Amino acid sequence: MRMRGVDVMTALDAEMLGEPDDRQLAYAGAQGRAIYSFNVADFCRLHAEWLAEGRSHSGIVLAQQQQYSIGEQMRRLVRLVGALSAEDMRNRLAFLGSWG
Repeated sequence: MRMRGVDVMTALDAEMLGEPDDRQLAYAGAQGRAIYSFNVADFCRLHAEWLAEGRSHSGIVLAQQQQYSIGEQMRRLVRLVGALSAEDMRNRLAFLGSWG
């Protein structure tokens, strides 16, 4: 993604490995970044909870693990990044499968 000019940060870069999902979502939001995860169930739940509580996030992109090759994930993510602004992603739950 970086080679395509996309500003990305991994959980390792952010020193967030092993942190709970809600903490990672809060961190990403504080940085103005959407989060990409294979943890579909937990992040769908968090998205619904946060909106119900009036909290906002910077966007969540989800995919089923091992559904797409790394190359296909990158192609779809690049399409998403090229189509949606940071404002478009605000409080949005997006599925990678929609970006084929």
